[in-house]
Amino acid sequence: MLGLPDHVTACLFDMDGVLTQTATVHNAAWTETFNEFLRRRSDRTGEPFTAFDPHSDYPKYVDGRTRADGVRTFLGSRNITLPEGQPDDPPEADTVNGVGNRKNVILLRRIKEDGVAVYDGSVDYLRAARKAGLKTAVVSASANTPDILKITGLGEWLDARVDGNVARAEKLPGKPAPDTFLRGAELLGVAPADAAVFEDALAGVAAGRAGNFGIVIGVDRVGGSHGADLMTHGADIVVRDLSELLEGTA
Repeated sequence: MLGLPDHVTACLFDMDGVLTQTATVHNAAWTETFNEFLRRRSDRTGEPFTAFDPHSDYPKYVDGRTRADGVRTFLGSRNITLPEGQPDDPPEADTVNGVGNRKNVILLRRIKEDGVAVYDGSVDYLRAARKAGLKTAVVSASANTPDILKITGLGEWLDARVDGNVARAEKLPGKPAPDTFLRGAELLGVAPADAAVFEDALAGVAAGRAGNFGIVIGVDRVGGSHGADLMTHGADIVVRDLSELLEGTA
């Protein structure tokens, strides 16, 4: 009924792009943040301005990662290194944490303006998993996870949460390292081999594969080559929507 191996007793869901339609909002916020930074840098140094590409740069360097890791990874691809700064750096600071905090200001503004939508197929799947007796957790790099879960009402269908706040407090490396997913399985009291990972990000499916989870399900909301890239990075199967698993069409 759920499209999972019989031994799987728990589901670990990424949030943005899997449960909620916020991946596009994150992409837009990162695009605005990086382009603003790159334009200022170009004006200051005289180097040519090359815009952040939301179609290729976002999935390669940012999607699924913590804010700080996203800043480091993308700017590293441009051979730009910034000082780390402090977690509470102002959003105007040209530090890793400052740029990340600027992105969060933009993200929260966009969420306030546009709201947060869920994927109906994912909500149906989440409810079906709970009805079938499976344990459920959200494992997200976003520090805004508690607010999003409250806004959408998804929190009532989840037994545990591992997000950017938990990762920072417990010093867990972010995806593509498997540590946050492993922590989610631990909170649910299951072995990784008995848990399914649901991810739309390349870093996320890589984390699921690195953690030796029972099955890694890639969710392709983008189309094009993204489904093949999810398979290459570690997904066992790829679906466009979790409703396909309920319908047995995956």
